[in-house]
Amino acid sequence: MKLAPAAPRAAEGPRMAVIAAIGLGQILSWGSTYYLPAVLAVPIAEDTGWSLGWLFGALSAGLVASGLVSPLVGRLIHRHGGRPVLAGAAALIALGQFGLWLAPNLAAFVAAWVVIGLGMGAGLYDPAFSTLGRLYGEAARPAITRVTLFGGFASTLCWPLTALLEAWVGWRGACLAYALLHLAVVLPLYLFVVPREAQAPAPGAAGQAGPRPGHLPAAQRLAFNLLAVVFTLAYGVMTVIAVHLLTLLQARGLELAAAVALGALVGPAQVGGRLVEMGFGGRAHPVWTLVASCGLVATGTILLLVAPGWAAAAILLYGTGSGLRSIVRGTVPLVLFGKEGYAILMGRLAVPTLLATAAAPMLGVWALEILGPEGTLVALAVAGVVNLALVAPLVPLALRPRGRAAAG
Repeated sequence: MKLAPAAPRAAEGPRMAVIAAIGLGQILSWGSTYYLPAVLAVPIAEDTGWSLGWLFGALSAGLVASGLVSPLVGRLIHRHGGRPVLAGAAALIALGQFGLWLAPNLAAFVAAWVVIGLGMGAGLYDPAFSTLGRLYGEAARPAITRVTLFGGFASTLCWPLTALLEAWVGWRGACLAYALLHLAVVLPLYLFVVPREAQAPAPGAAGQAGPRPGHLPAAQRLAFNLLAVVFTLAYGVMTVIAVHLLTLLQARGLELAAAVALGALVGPAQVGGRLVEMGFGGRAHPVWTLVASCGLVATGTILLLVAPGWAAAAILLYGTGSGLRSIVRGTVPLVLFGKEGYAILMGRLAVPTLLATAAAPMLGVWALEILGPEGTLVALAVAGVVNLALVAPLVPLALRPRGRAAAG
């Protein structure tokens, strides 16, 4: 009987160099995809006459594509390692940006965003975490945390860069510049810094021992399903808040300038939460970081609802919880289910979270129209509390030794 291939060794590449390469890739990947319409949507609308609804709808189409391709991405990373998948993501994002640069009409523009979405599904956090989990096994938690620190600066760095490019060369030139950056910077970083890994045997290959990769015993399926619901609800809530925060703050009696100033606190709070996790989180089980993330988001939304005068504190609490969420998205599944099949499971978990992220902006619009700003805040607070309650049964499942859990 053949043994399964040995786990890849961290010594295959200097760990900090790998983290920095993936982290820089995350900054440019997030900044040129998810965060791009926030800066370019209005200039594009003014130049082309296309509606803002369609422009943001193109991003949603890309997010749907990223969610649908995620299971395949997980299987590819499990089989071939993260290096070729991340490199392929850089090429796809570049191809999509070339498509935006050349788009003669709205249909071509949306099609280019679908291509970008495929690159997002292969190159944002979930594939990056899967790559680190495959490289470093259950010791990947610090690496995942550090990569999210890089990613936390994506909007901070790329929003001004995008605005500068748009002022210099127009929105089409900005898209062309990002395409070239992916080909000249991100693609080489992935190809030359991320270690190459031995190919895993195909599922069901002759001589492969044990269950199929990504297969969970019955005792772990409850934990997986709970985690999928928790992440999906969390991303839905947080995307609604991210898109509609200024509207919600103004509805609480704040002027636009004050709302913008408070909204700017989210980014530093996210980074602060990740720094705390990097400094102290390693001493506790990742499930407690998940509890803290859900608890802080719920507390922040409730505080914003019941005490508008404490809006700054509410935003800081929410932002800290949001920052921790990106970390637990990678660390909790790794600890719960182990490194075998981790990439496959991350691909499955990504589907509902990315679809929720795609749908949430429009759901937020409907909620604001039907419930009003205060009713929307009530719904968000209730969803946050429900999500915290759903985490409770995950705690004993996560703390139970995995061998015992698998045995049922």
